[in-house]
Amino acid sequence: MKILLLAPHPFYQERGTPIAVRLLAETLANDGHTIDLLCYHEGDDVEIHPNVTVHRSPAPPGVHSIKPGFTVKKLLCDAWMGPAAMRMARKGHYDIVHAVEESVFMAMRIQKRTGLPYVFDMDSSMPRQIVEKLPCMRPVLGTMCALERRAIRRAAAVVPVCDYLADIARESGARQIAILRDVPMGDDHDAADSASLDLPQLDSPLFLYVGNLERYQGIDLMIDAFDRHCAGGGAGSLLIVGGAAGDVEAYRKKALQLNSADRIVLTGPRPVAQLPLLLKQADILVSPRIKGGNTPMKVYSYLASGKPVLATTIDSHTQVMTPDIALLADPTPKAFAAGMTTLASDPDHARALGEAGAARARKDFSLTAYRQIVHGLYTALASIPNSAAQRTLSH
Repeated sequence: MKILLLAPHPFYQERGTPIAVRLLAETLANDGHTIDLLCYHEGDDVEIHPNVTVHRSPAPPGVHSIKPGFTVKKLLCDAWMGPAAMRMARKGHYDIVHAVEESVFMAMRIQKRTGLPYVFDMDSSMPRQIVEKLPCMRPVLGTMCALERRAIRRAAAVVPVCDYLADIARESGARQIAILRDVPMGDDHDAADSASLDLPQLDSPLFLYVGNLERYQGIDLMIDAFDRHCAGGGAGSLLIVGGAAGDVEAYRKKALQLNSADRIVLTGPRPVAQLPLLLKQADILVSPRIKGGNTPMKVYSYLASGKPVLATTIDSHTQVMTPDIALLADPTPKAFAAGMTTLASDPDHARALGEAGAARARKDFSLTAYRQIVHGLYTALASIPNSAAQRTLSH
């Protein structure tokens, strides 16, 4: 099949959604499909596969440094990307459009004008994500959810990344659902041979967080919890890897105001290739996220590492992690600090959780399982008669 893959974000960047899109493009290409990937103007140029061609939409004047999540900058980029997607769809002789996140609305317009069916790659529930970030938008939540339901019903298939989103798709009347969970990131052998972490000497146990430093990730909660842990006589250090420069500096200033300041280190972003080695250096992995329903990509790498995981009791985590494979704590500094202390003071329990998490990752979150789901989905889509694709227009 010839596929138009719409990726409304900077590409390539070493963070969640771009990493997932790159893996998807590689998987489809290895299956013999031809992919035109349309993304924002911003991002690094990378070689993916001979069957994958990356196209960039025009740059809105003055728009740069686009951050994850719902922002005005993203809305402007989408406004420039939409017409570019339509031009490609009209000229490219595609079989299907694979639309990631909000580009599904571009795909709906393309479907209306050209008859091309589309796949809705559902990495989040956009209405709920917008209201979480901008509570003032709550009065129009119903309208936004109605638009999301329409996008789901008209899709040839919906590809949610987790059970939470699959439930939304199912309740909205999706005709086909294929849950495509993320997989562990990085290459263990490459990292072990070539990565130089250049970290300061840190006391054990080493608590490690990897990811962006947006507020929904619970960074404030994690730092406050670690300070409580230390104040109660708890041992160890906290290493925070990732984040934009401004966020890193802001949290460094926050840490400096605490008694545990000399035990908290923020490194800024590191290459994904270093992730396996970073996980090896850690004793306890933490995911303090406070909002959201979709599971963070890092959770799969955390579990696969065999190290004990401490995470908050929100849907993002509990749909993948249960008490038999991770320690789950309420999203408050007090509860999260208690979880830190429990794992730091009971290495046997921590080790057992890590081993159970690794076993679960090998069974359910492998690259092989991911490739099988993508192959099965596109085999089914290729068998849809043209008349069925056209009937999509009537829904």
